[in-house]
Amino acid sequence: MCPFTNRRNQMSALSTLKLVALKKPLHQPAIVIRRNKLSSKLWEQIQLAKGQMTGTPFVLMKFRSIKDTNTGVRKQVEVPKRIKPWWFQTEDGKVCVSIKYGSWTIELAKGKPSIQVDSADDLIKALEAVKVAVEAGDLDSQIESASSTLRAGFKR
Repeated sequence: MCPFTNRRNQMSALSTLKLVALKKPLHQPAIVIRRNKLSSKLWEQIQLAKGQMTGTPFVLMKFRSIKDTNTGVRKQVEVPKRIKPWWFQTEDGKVCVSIKYGSWTIELAKGKPSIQVDSADDLIKALEAVKVAVEAGDLDSQIESASSTLRAGFKR
């Protein structure tokens, strides 16, 4: 079969698509990378909360490099990732959740770093709402300040 016989069909299929002259950027802006990082951590917290509600454990696996004691060769093994919950229970039985970026707690409003909810359902809804706000860029200034304080701790 000649490779040019289907060219007419290919051109008609391409004519239904919206073609643009854009390429993928080489580098993403730093704030977009930080937003994605916090968004993925919020997804982990949502899954952890859903798992605790249903009684099924939520386990993420990660690879860790270990050295074999017999041969001295390094190899990759899959181990469960430890995920600490960001929420805690108050004295009056309510649940409070703090949003963390690295080891820093993000202040959602001036002097208010926690969200108080009544139940596990409300906890999941609150985490999902914060995730939407992060992806929309509503917490960019808080993420930026937490990131700069984290980076300052690594400088000598």
